[in-house]
Amino acid sequence: MSERVDELLPVGERAAFELAPAMESAVPPEWSGARWIGAVDLECLANHTQLQLLSHAGYDRARLLVRQGTAVRGFVDVEAPGGMVQRDALEEAVAGLPAVVPMTAGAAIPSVTVIVCTRDRSALLRGALTAILKLDYPNFDVLVVDNAPRTAETADMVRDEFDDPRIRLITQPVPGLSQARNTGLRHAQGDIVAYTDDDVVVDEAWLREIATGFERMPGTACVTGLVPAGELRSPAQGYFDDRVSWSKSVAPKVYSFADPPQELPKFPFCPGAFGTGANFALDRRTALSLGGFDNALGVGTRTGGGEDIDMFTRVIIEGYSLVVQPSAIVWHRHRDGLDDLSAQARGYGSGLGAWLTKILLNPHTARLALARTPGVVWSFLQSTGAPQQPTTGPSQGHDFWDEQRAQVLRLELHSLARGPLNYLLERWAGAAKTL
Repeated sequence: MSERVDELLPVGERAAFELAPAMESAVPPEWSGARWIGAVDLECLANHTQLQLLSHAGYDRARLLVRQGTAVRGFVDVEAPGGMVQRDALEEAVAGLPAVVPMTAGAAIPSVTVIVCTRDRSALLRGALTAILKLDYPNFDVLVVDNAPRTAETADMVRDEFDDPRIRLITQPVPGLSQARNTGLRHAQGDIVAYTDDDVVVDEAWLREIATGFERMPGTACVTGLVPAGELRSPAQGYFDDRVSWSKSVAPKVYSFADPPQELPKFPFCPGAFGTGANFALDRRTALSLGGFDNALGVGTRTGGGEDIDMFTRVIIEGYSLVVQPSAIVWHRHRDGLDDLSAQARGYGSGLGAWLTKILLNPHTARLALARTPGVVWSFLQSTGAPQQPTTGPSQGHDFWDEQRAQVLRLELHSLARGPLNYLLERWAGAAKTL
């Protein structure tokens, strides 16, 4: 039934407004704290009194990202028995969110190269590319960087399933996410390079909002966006979502070294404050002038991470602006098991330790860090050392899940301590610092 015809019917006869999930999940939820995940634009609801959640089997609650046009209001958690959300319950929850100023779309349409770095995860990559090709943006191409593949599966899938002139596939035989990101940067044709991962689904307006972010402030070299959880069906996903700040940060920001934010006394050494590697874009010429990404950092190296926060920090220290544009949305599929979560904790801990080591080895950044952030490591230890209950609640006994989370935290702290050695070993092994 079309929207126009539907509005002619009495209220009681109007069909429910349908919402699609942010991500399709092949596996049903296994957790009492599971949430159906999706987005709702308040300006599209007309006079509907109910919202029907598609693919809702197994979920009795929903987390909705609330938008007003392109502006992001925030997240609400509502009951959804039988996959149905009542409009009055939604409005009651939305009333607790801050108001937003209507946003105007940018006028410029710069050329953009979307860079997706991947390694032997063709099933995930398929979904990411499908969403990217549906982007509402007239001037973009896509580079898939196949990083040190063990098989030809990724190349075969891209060639056979995506017959689209906008897509190019490049193989980078040297393992390491920075190696892959730099390969994409060197081959990119767009004025802007937009990086995302293979385990995401981009919002249709992602690139339009990225472009708008670049227009917000002269001298902007980097724009980051919101990366909310695309599914919450397991305790591991719930724990990870509670653990990271970038999955729910909806306040637009402009960061500049010339105007340090008072709320961030450690600025610009603020891991997590600026965004994450699954959703950011760089002015291509500026990124090249900065030397690209540090090849000693990132997944696929001993350090296991840190290349994104290193780039964000370098952009700011070099005098450019970094814009946080929450309306540029990329939905992320969090790791759903403890083994995967542990692997991610190792990478996050080691990457942070490696990045801190790099900061302290450079006399210029060391002086800045010691002057502004003498307690940066200690503050990180404090933030990771005190386990908190997940906001969505465990499905198994509290004692069991508390112990599992404590093990993950200990692993992350142990990896943090190994980060300096890992960085030095990667440097000594001959990893080129950047491009």
